[in-house]
Amino acid sequence: MPHYDLLIIGAGSGNSIIDERHDDWNIAIIEPGDFGGTCLNRGCVPSKMFIHTADRAYMAQQNAPFGIETKFINADWEKIRDRVFNRIDPITESGLNYRISLPNVTVYRSPGRFIDEKTILVDGDVITAEQIVVAAGARPSVPDIPGISEVPYLTSDEMMRADELPSHLVIIGGGFIAVEMAHIFSAFGSEVTIIHRGDRLLREMDSDISERITEIYANRMNLFLETEVSQIAHNESFEINLSSGDLIVCDQLLVATGRRPNTDSLDAAAGNIATSASGHIETDAYLQTSSKGVWAIGDITNPIQLKHLANADAKIVGHNLCAPDDLLPVDRSLSPSAVFGYPPIASVGLTEKQASEQGIPFVMAVRPFADTAYGWAMEDQKSFIKVLMDPSTRLLLGAHLIGPQSPSLIQQLIQGMSLGQTVDEMAKSQLYIHPALPEVIEQALLEF
Repeated sequence: MPHYDLLIIGAGSGNSIIDERHDDWNIAIIEPGDFGGTCLNRGCVPSKMFIHTADRAYMAQQNAPFGIETKFINADWEKIRDRVFNRIDPITESGLNYRISLPNVTVYRSPGRFIDEKTILVDGDVITAEQIVVAAGARPSVPDIPGISEVPYLTSDEMMRADELPSHLVIIGGGFIAVEMAHIFSAFGSEVTIIHRGDRLLREMDSDISERITEIYANRMNLFLETEVSQIAHNESFEINLSSGDLIVCDQLLVATGRRPNTDSLDAAAGNIATSASGHIETDAYLQTSSKGVWAIGDITNPIQLKHLANADAKIVGHNLCAPDDLLPVDRSLSPSAVFGYPPIASVGLTEKQASEQGIPFVMAVRPFADTAYGWAMEDQKSFIKVLMDPSTRLLLGAHLIGPQSPSLIQQLIQGMSLGQTVDEMAKSQLYIHPALPEVIEQALLEF
């Protein structure tokens, strides 16, 4: 029975735990899929490469206000797709080959599952380890819609590697995957229809942001809100019956209704690993599970499935594995996020609704990008920043932006909140370049 000092299940962020501190450790990695995990192969990296291309295609259609006549003519899907994966796939392969080449690392390329505490069955072998890190991520969650199991739908795991650009893409879902994929394929010339059971897109975000992106997308593509899919069939095309009585016919269907943690496929309960009602592995502040010597990081333990949070988890556990007498806790008090649709969105801290529900006093300021000189230059009438401040401490409670460059603009506010700066210090203790777009942040903070 092989026994290891460290076993890592999942080679996404889990792969980054191994460094020079572990050169004399006997390590095993279980990864039946692509090295680099969801982010590198099926998630944030390829999708943002597609989105950058989509932004260029979309802007070619939006230049009339500037006195420029440009047209979007065509998207060569094969070239667009291959540009992305011809860069990503070699990285995936080289990551695998590197780990295999290390004399102290054994890589298992088949699924594994717990059969006892710190005991895994993989490739027909039973293996054990002194310490285990569970970093097996999550997978698309598919709703139980009549007929869905009989049709060739795609999820976000497959959509970006599709063989052809669809003429009409239907997306079921209204979260960040739906919003980003809708932008990509609409910009490339596909007709896009979104079917969402909620009353607006991105419902978990600030309500004003959610309402604005819903308004923008409703003017750009077909949007069926507060609508359920009652039946799906497929002959030469998809036939989608809606609760509204409508029938939609399309040539491609994307199911983007969330993701579920992979704890069930690991049989976590057999390893005495406690999970929540949603299936996520429960951990303490140091990312230790209920099973002594077993740790968990990333999407399998955190419902907020963001790569930068998984990477932060990996750094914490990497330290804690090597310093059991000096454990570091994970800090998720600030968990910034971004949605790269068009326009992009960025958020950190409390929303107005969350602050109200928690009884936290706040004052609020909203500033349109159009109030800045650069906003004039962009002819922008839809973008804005919304910030919430604690009136007693004058600390920023939350910030929410929708508009060009938002995922970059918000970083300054994340840093200020992390350092405990007041809104006065953020606004007045530095010079803002005029007429750059960050002036919208300065103006919003000065309203306090």
